[in-house]
Amino acid sequence: MSRVPRLVVAAPSSGSGKTTVATGLMAAFAARGLAVSPHKVGPDYIDPGYHALATGRPGRNLDAYLCGAELIAPLFAHGARGCDLAVVEGVMGLFDGAAGEGELASTAHVAKLLRAPVVLVVDASSQSRSVAALVHGFASWDPEVRIGGVILNKVASARHEELLREALDQSGVPVLGVLRRAPQVDTPSRHLGLVPVAERRAGAVAAVDAMASQVRDGCDLDALFALARGAGSLSGDTWDAAEAVAGPREHAPVVAVAGGPAFTFSYAEHAELLTAAGAEVVTFDPLRDEHLPDRTRALVIGGGFPEVYAPELSANEPLRKAVAALAEGGAPVAAECAGLLYLSRELDGLPMCGVVDAVARMDERLTLGYRDAVAVSDSVLAQAGSRMRGHEFHRTVMDPGAGPAPAWGLRTPVRRVEGFVQQGVHASYLHTHWASAPGVARRFVERCVAS
Repeated sequence: MSRVPRLVVAAPSSGSGKTTVATGLMAAFAARGLAVSPHKVGPDYIDPGYHALATGRPGRNLDAYLCGAELIAPLFAHGARGCDLAVVEGVMGLFDGAAGEGELASTAHVAKLLRAPVVLVVDASSQSRSVAALVHGFASWDPEVRIGGVILNKVASARHEELLREALDQSGVPVLGVLRRAPQVDTPSRHLGLVPVAERRAGAVAAVDAMASQVRDGCDLDALFALARGAGSLSGDTWDAAEAVAGPREHAPVVAVAGGPAFTFSYAEHAELLTAAGAEVVTFDPLRDEHLPDRTRALVIGGGFPEVYAPELSANEPLRKAVAALAEGGAPVAAECAGLLYLSRELDGLPMCGVVDAVARMDERLTLGYRDAVAVSDSVLAQAGSRMRGHEFHRTVMDPGAGPAPAWGLRTPVRRVEGFVQQGVHASYLHTHWASAPGVARRFVERCVAS
């Protein structure tokens, strides 16, 4: 059972300021000496990096589509164990969930699963009295969602604030904060969202400090903490990686996990599951390291932005050759999205590792959405016929050569196969959350021992 005080930071729509408020709250409460557990609704990898910077703890995702609704409370309790407060940043608008699936995976859905009060962040830049109608609508739409307060963002002046407060006096929802327009808090973005922390460490620290300062000056932290303490108790077990993989194995093969600025997309639970399954997890940076870690028996190459760093990745020929040699020797290799691009023959005309017979290039079209997937081929991650849920998010396309078997069959508006399986390699655009299928980690480590 978890009784950790908690808040969910939501908004009527994307772009309202959820990340600024949530990250600022995390940092402001951490500066008070509280142990703050940071969480993010949905599959996003980038915001949790800023959350981790604000709190000194791993940012963790709570995705009811990828992991299933039944795992949300256990995963939350795992991340928040021993903490004084948890702050959960929502995704999109409060009631926006997986397309065609009702409330599934929406911020409202997760808030209900966590029995947590919601703080609604409203972009007030182009309204005054109408704000009361907007807040009333959101507060009354679903009686199971408790909106405990409002934080007004992008308020232009003292007079503007006065008009907004007067209107909201009639809504019955208290104003817990007012933030003025503050361009210094803005963080740079590009084709897939914010620039990750690993790519701009000094700038990210300054941005988080600015968010904390703005929230500290504009919000009633005592009232917000009191609201968080009113969250309901969560019953049930806390998620545990060792229990999920049925205990550690006797061997400790080294599993090298790609990191650094080019490969920043990873769920914290993946490394925890690999470790619980008996692996020794060692991180390496494909931009700078010319050799794989000593005794490497397997590779995990997650998502990120290899297209931004393609010249540097290509220039590191010693590591590209080492990766190719390991894969050719039959070692287990799991690659997602950016990892798939890195394993290809070319990315935007530049040589990559050449493990997968495919050429990758940037494209104007964004491929985005949740996917139901079935394993088409036996691989180091899954048996043919097993099912998982995943998420695609990329602006690249691949022109495959001949030979490798596909990894997944996807149910999208058009049914299609995707990814590659050959020898010990499983490479795909699909991002998956292994907590939903911990047998993936166990199977991967067992293949390390057997290879």
